[in-house]
Amino acid sequence: MMSEGKIPQVTAKRLPLYYRYLEKLHAIGKKRVSSSQLSDALQIDPATIRRDLSYLGELGKKGYGYNVNYLLQFLRDFLRQDEVTNVVLVGVGHLGTALLGYNFYRSHNTKIVAGFDSDITKVGKEVDGIPVFPMDRFQEVVDLHQVEVAILTVPAGVAQSTTDMIVDAGIRGILNFTPARLTVPPHVRMHNIDLTIELQALIYFLKNFPTDEDVPVLEMGERDDQK
Repeated sequence: MMSEGKIPQVTAKRLPLYYRYLEKLHAIGKKRVSSSQLSDALQIDPATIRRDLSYLGELGKKGYGYNVNYLLQFLRDFLRQDEVTNVVLVGVGHLGTALLGYNFYRSHNTKIVAGFDSDITKVGKEVDGIPVFPMDRFQEVVDLHQVEVAILTVPAGVAQSTTDMIVDAGIRGILNFTPARLTVPPHVRMHNIDLTIELQALIYFLKNFPTDEDVPVLEMGERDDQK
């Protein structure tokens, strides 16, 4: 079996998609599923699905497919679905408020526990049950909830200084929704989500590929050169 650290990043991004769909199959009592059935449901090429799952070991059988219960349990253990990861959000503007309301409702193991903002009119209030704290309490809340991941939705002009502050507090993973390209130490992992770029990429594909041509389905933040 290939270790988790050696699995391609694009594969690692797809594994939670497989897990969520297998949960649905398990809920309706389905016992087995083929890569073709997974492909139809998830709009991912069946060869890609087989390759992704082969990185984890011999999980399926030719002519049979995959045992739903076994594969679901395997992915649960592999993805550590029984562990809850606490996340904080910094910047409770329009996008930040929407993300607090969403709060990973499809995930049982990821939860936003607090929001932070410098606007005193937002501090002390709750958004869908999630409290909003002032920035000077960031370290306290991070330590209390053992948080290592932060979502960044602040204005671009203060993005780097805010990043420096949250890194100093012990955050090791940042999901950056700002348009700024930020600098972090080598031990911190940052994923950039630029909604404008994603929209422009979608429009490009619509304009430049015929509808009957096999266009790859890209997850947000994924580029062709990452495959």
